[in-house]
Amino acid sequence: MSSRRPTFRFRLDLHSGVPVYRQIIDQVRGGIASRLLSVGDQLPTVRQLAVDLSINPNTVARAYRELELGGVLETHQGTGSFISAQKIPQGHQERSRQLAQIVADSVARAGAIGFTVEDLIKELRALV
Repeated sequence: MSSRRPTFRFRLDLHSGVPVYRQIIDQVRGGIASRLLSVGDQLPTVRQLAVDLSINPNTVARAYRELELGGVLETHQGTGSFISAQKIPQGHQERSRQLAQIVADSVARAGAIGFTVEDLIKELRALV
């Protein structure tokens, strides 16, 4: 019996109004939060992800650069980009504020396209 984690996959919604580079950033952070990605996991190369998603490599490079600046990724020349050990410097109050903002944004976005809070909760529970 194997205890393999589900595979992490990027998915873009070109009709969401959210810039593609931002979707990549959000999905990497979401993958870490949901434990689909963990410290040391390697992401696809810029070129490979651009081909897989049929987007400009500069878009992927921008997302990876921002993730690197934020301490989420480490890029090693010649070997690739890897999830780094997370250092979360914010205090409890700031983290709580950020989570409340994420929840409010998610509820607003879901409500705008006809989903309920219960629908969101159901999907969140399915992630764990």
